[in-house]
Amino acid sequence: MDITAMFGSAIWVGARPDSEGNIPLYQILRSRFSLPSVKKATLRIVGMGFFHCYLNGKRVSEDYFIPLSTDYEPRENYPIGETLSGHRLYAPEFDVTDMLASGDNTLAVHFGGGWYAVTDEAGFGKPKVIWRLFGRTESGEEFDLVSSEADLARDSFVRDGFFPCWENRDYTLGITEDAFEAGFDDSGWDNAVAARPVETEYLISDCPPDRICETLEPRLLAREEGFALYDAGKNCTGWPLLKLTAAPGETVTLYMGEELNPDGSFSEFFNFHQTVKIVSDGRERLVHPDFAWFGFRYFKIVGSAEPVCVQFVHTDAARIADFTSDNEILNWIHDAYVNTQLCNMHAGIPSDCPHLERRGYTGDGQLTCHAAMDILDAKAFYKKWIHDIMDCQDTESGHIQYTAPYLRSGGGPGGWGCAIVEVPYQYYLHYGDDEMIRLAYPAMLKYFEYLEAHSSGDLVISDKKGEWCLGDWCPPIQVILPAPFVNNYFYIKSLQRTVEIARIIGREEDIPLFESRIAARKKATVEAYYNSWDGNFLGNMQGANAFAVDIGLGDRRTYENLVARYSSLDGFDTGIFGTDIVTRVLFEHGDGDVAYKLLTSTARSSFGEMKRLGATTIWEYWPGSLTDRSHNHPMFGAVAAYLYDHILGIRSLVPGQSEILISPACPKGLGKVSGYRTLCGGKLSVEIESDGKSAKAKITVPQGVRAGFAYGETKADLATGENFISFEL
Repeated sequence: MDITAMFGSAIWVGARPDSEGNIPLYQILRSRFSLPSVKKATLRIVGMGFFHCYLNGKRVSEDYFIPLSTDYEPRENYPIGETLSGHRLYAPEFDVTDMLASGDNTLAVHFGGGWYAVTDEAGFGKPKVIWRLFGRTESGEEFDLVSSEADLARDSFVRDGFFPCWENRDYTLGITEDAFEAGFDDSGWDNAVAARPVETEYLISDCPPDRICETLEPRLLAREEGFALYDAGKNCTGWPLLKLTAAPGETVTLYMGEELNPDGSFSEFFNFHQTVKIVSDGRERLVHPDFAWFGFRYFKIVGSAEPVCVQFVHTDAARIADFTSDNEILNWIHDAYVNTQLCNMHAGIPSDCPHLERRGYTGDGQLTCHAAMDILDAKAFYKKWIHDIMDCQDTESGHIQYTAPYLRSGGGPGGWGCAIVEVPYQYYLHYGDDEMIRLAYPAMLKYFEYLEAHSSGDLVISDKKGEWCLGDWCPPIQVILPAPFVNNYFYIKSLQRTVEIARIIGREEDIPLFESRIAARKKATVEAYYNSWDGNFLGNMQGANAFAVDIGLGDRRTYENLVARYSSLDGFDTGIFGTDIVTRVLFEHGDGDVAYKLLTSTARSSFGEMKRLGATTIWEYWPGSLTDRSHNHPMFGAVAAYLYDHILGIRSLVPGQSEILISPACPKGLGKVSGYRTLCGGKLSVEIESDGKSAKAKITVPQGVRAGFAYGETKADLATGENFISFEL
């Protein structure tokens, strides 16, 4: 809808510029109004970049980092030489009936910062706010109150900041949190001034927001003169809640980071510039950042403050699945992935990391969406993000950006851009809802034309001029697989997916073109990268044979060589895509023992080594790699999906998961495994115990789900409720 349909006669407003024309990055707006007793009242409000608001001194919601992050509106020549397909702004809507008084009322809004008002090239504009309060009184009269230049606005006690890194506040300049209270004296404040409207599509927000979802108890590690060092117990996102006891004018500085140095001191390297500075007015208060989350486990406080707790903030997506076994490394993979994924769900996007970049990388996002949809209640979250991916397509060339919403970043064709196919496809499989594959289908076709235009000899050899073309990023040593090989894999895989999609949505006439392109791309891949004398693609390095097998290339030797390599290799040699593909292909072809061996390896390049080193989230690079950076990246955790699909064996036979086959891998060395997934009818749980020769399974099937069991020669239809099955391994 347009701005009038959403906000009526309201206008965007903000604080007036200072004498030098500067507009404060963080602002507070106040509005007073009078109402009789109300029967129903709704507040629609947006403050850019992020905001929170109060009615009569009480916070309207416990939501953080709203509005959701989107490509809010066009930016001049950003991305360079391209025009994005869409722009949207999600307006939160609150029922505030019980928060209004009969008589005088006060609305206060604290807003600014975020990606919208960030001061580098990625920014959209200056801080501003718009609101509309409407409803019906007890006497039946309608009311409609809106933001205008009659509101009052000024700069905030949050003085400055850079959203991805730091936030500074100063309580000595005559403005504090008292400005949110109904009885605050704002007689010296200036009237707000009209601000440039956001030129966008306005929508009511229905994606789950960020909230404080867990509270952690920090442990004191060291206290020396001037500072104290704490451990939150695990990597998390959010902030330490501080009790400020500093004297007037004293500065308290909070540093946050992922790791300690070997001597136990705070690591500057893993701090990633994450800092909060607070100048005290001498008043004791509880304080935390308002406009930035931080990714950390350890934190250092310099100055007079003590931590009350650590507040773990992320998108409020409920857990709908669980997994446990008698192998601690498998358990670690699962739990570390879930923790990592939650750390990277903020403001409506799945990010690559919660500190360094905070961006919705399409590569990381398409890799992990299967696992995330299995384990978390994430339908509305991914529906919103699919729209972001479509919005970030260039209208002219069809180019899909590396991040959605768009922020200049690195990636490549295929592994990143093909998220336009994979994420809607997984959405359809998980939820049985074809809305998003239908909406995204034209964008898929347009992106395929982009890949055709960036091909030579039926290999996707390049991306947009001047951009990266990474291929299978982040293996333990340098990338060996040529980027065109990886690009062609993703193009072929996406074309194969789109053949299915075309049949589902009634576009069968498109299938011959897809099939001819699949054949041509397969032929080119074989000619460029296949060794006919031994059956290998690219020497069977870094999962190359798995890429090939997964799209139907090679011969019997290709897969046999893959199995032989990873049976003998101790740990992974693969990057972000190869790790997922090798693991899945081995499971799907019946070699669960080899996949299990890789997953539970304790070699240098392994999940077991991350666990041994004390990690509670998954790293961007394998331990021992030539590079070390973020220790909170979900991409390698994509394999968590196979703990459900193959270790527990819960596999959907139809989109929407109303028909299930339980077909566990039962790898050698795994004695006990149990878990559940929440399907359309409720929880489906699986418990398996084996002695290496035979096994017993207890499977509980919810109402409304048809289920069967298959392992080797043992096959059975399962009834609603508890089922007990014994079978030989």
